[in-house]
Amino acid sequence: MAERPYPILTVNEKAARSLRAGHPWVYGEETTGPDRPYENGDIVDVVTQKGRWLGAGVINDHSKIRVRLLSRNTNDRFDEAFWRRRLQYALDYRKTVMGPDFACSRLIFGEADQFPGLTVDLFGDIVVTEVLSLGMEVRKGLLYPLLVELLAGFGVSVRAIYERNEAALRDKEGLPREKGFYPLPGLATDLDGHVTLVENGISYDVDYMGGQKTGFFLDQKYNRRAAAALAPGRHILDCCTHTGAFALNCAKAGAAHVTAVDISKDAVELTRRNAARNGLDNVDVLQADVFDLLTDLAKEKKHPYDYIILDPPAFTKSGATVKNAYRGYKEINRKAMKLLPRGGYLATCSCSHFMTPTLFCQMLREAAADAAVSLRQIEDRRQAPDHPILWGVPETEYLKFYLFQIV
Repeated sequence: MAERPYPILTVNEKAARSLRAGHPWVYGEETTGPDRPYENGDIVDVVTQKGRWLGAGVINDHSKIRVRLLSRNTNDRFDEAFWRRRLQYALDYRKTVMGPDFACSRLIFGEADQFPGLTVDLFGDIVVTEVLSLGMEVRKGLLYPLLVELLAGFGVSVRAIYERNEAALRDKEGLPREKGFYPLPGLATDLDGHVTLVENGISYDVDYMGGQKTGFFLDQKYNRRAAAALAPGRHILDCCTHTGAFALNCAKAGAAHVTAVDISKDAVELTRRNAARNGLDNVDVLQADVFDLLTDLAKEKKHPYDYIILDPPAFTKSGATVKNAYRGYKEINRKAMKLLPRGGYLATCSCSHFMTPTLFCQMLREAAADAAVSLRQIEDRRQAPDHPILWGVPETEYLKFYLFQIV
């Protein structure tokens, strides 16, 4: 290997196998070195115990993930031209796969775009970011101006960049939790935190300051459209509605009636406003715990719905809690299956990558057996393509979405 300016970190064979298989992470216990002084956030070269080069990435001793690989190309030098190319590549991909939906899409999806720990969502002319790695934190001052410049080439004049850096994962990177407008010349820093976006013909008020994650879940865009295709004439219960997205898609598609439910008062009020702004009078919104509601409907032997949508938050965010999450998913699905009539429809999903497709399907089979029903599969879907799944990095495949008929 030609002389390079970066410190050299040696990894064991386990890490080498993982990197060769396409995964970009190296854990601390898998490493020795580097061979010279460095600062956390620096670029390091990663080599095998025999000195074979595997790639270059960002090092952080504060994190369990000690190195996040950036490149497997020895010609890359990580200068402004490198980051410009990589951003351009990500934007070109979104324009290709999202087409007219580019204006409301995820522009950067972390490791899947080789920006480890960085999320960037575009809501019209508002960019909302989340940084979960030191490597991206120290480079955002370079990345954000480049992003604004490149978006102009796609006809997007960015009004503001808002950072949602509040996740607990930042603690593990040695980073503070914070949120706020990112100050760039020419961009606003005094907006009210709300923006209007249109998705699948539905208009939403998005609270990108206070809403969950970055304010709106773009990953279900086409799953909502698929769910709406079954809605005409049906009486629908939309559980964990958040901004009302599934409910409003179904109502617009011609549902006889939709009841949208969420435990959050803010979510309920937002859904009501979104229904009103779209002139949808076939929607009512209820604040309730979904588990309790499904239980009460069963006790009262009420079966007013022939279509139930389950879009709960992630029941698990670590491998240690998967068993408890499994029980939660099974319980909510079993309750919904028992309430539905034969010939009714169920949309169900999980947004946790720890709940793997195999586990999720196993859970659905057990729930159906307990509910004494059979499931006729209509569709098996994943997240929208602006959240690409990178083979070799299972963490990028997180959303499972199924449509069934109860038979």
